[in-house]
Amino acid sequence: MSFEAITTVREAEARAKQIKLEATQSAAEAIEAAEAAGAAAVQASLQKAADELKVLRSKSDEKATTDAEALAAQTREQEAAMRTKAEARLDQAASLIVERIVNS
Repeated sequence: MSFEAITTVREAEARAKQIKLEATQSAAEAIEAAEAAGAAAVQASLQKAADELKVLRSKSDEKATTDAEALAAQTREQEAAMRTKAEARLDQAASLIVERIVNS
């Protein structure tokens, strides 16, 4: 084999080695970039979920407060109605007691 042929083969082998090294580095960089993008996407999704949860909790708290206030108002109305009925019957009860005492 001539010196030129050996030199050409060595150069081709060196170039092939360089191409392989560059391809390996490029693949490693692509993997690193993909992992970073994936991690960023996961973090963004977690933040979005946390924000949505915060909004839902706030709405839930507002609804619970509104429902509790409505229930309290309804209870006060029922209490007032029962008190009115009781006060109306108070005179009747007093008359009945007095009548029983007088008739005894």
